[in-house]
Amino acid sequence: MNLTRKFVAEFLGTAVLLAVVVGSGIMGERLSGGNDAIALLANSIATGAGLIFLILGFSEISAHFNPVITFTEVLRGYLDFRTLLIYSLAQIFGAFLGVGIANLMFDLPFIFPSTKVRTGFSQWLGEFVATFGLIAVIRLGSSYKPQFVAFMVASYITAAYWFTSSTSFANPAVTLARSISNTFAGIRPVDVLPFIIAQILGAIAATLVCNWLIQEEKENG
Repeated sequence: MNLTRKFVAEFLGTAVLLAVVVGSGIMGERLSGGNDAIALLANSIATGAGLIFLILGFSEISAHFNPVITFTEVLRGYLDFRTLLIYSLAQIFGAFLGVGIANLMFDLPFIFPSTKVRTGFSQWLGEFVATFGLIAVIRLGSSYKPQFVAFMVASYITAAYWFTSSTSFANPAVTLARSISNTFAGIRPVDVLPFIIAQILGAIAATLVCNWLIQEEKENG
């Protein structure tokens, strides 16, 4: 398929994903009356629902929406580094557009740098765990239940909002873009790099473990 169409699919899909993530975070925060649990519930449900329609809608073209997912495909030899660069640019630009649109929809500046603190070992570990789990769900689902991958990813991310200390960014493009929204879903720009490092390490670890698990299964099957 034409790489330009894949670029556009990654750009649009990631833009919509971030509009969902940040927009639902703002709406949840405004309607929750200061109750963060209710705001997080609204944010996680909306994100999970958004992932289902985005993955199902774009899967026949390209539906990574996440540089670490593309990166793991490079590690496995299915994509080259040129494609990783093209996809990552599409995902990052799309993510910033989606966050900017979400900000504007709620009468905020397009670029509204976040002051929300997300740092420390517990947060970084949360991102490692969140990304490890996401890549594992995708790999195992694609190998054994491909027809359910969209639902598996959506349900995992919804759960990971609640069981990880970082509320599961698990995506470098998402992390970068959420730094320009000083809202419920935001992250301080200074906290972005350690999150991304944790995400990359989690993705590498998950790829190695899943390669071994799936190879072992094939050998024993």
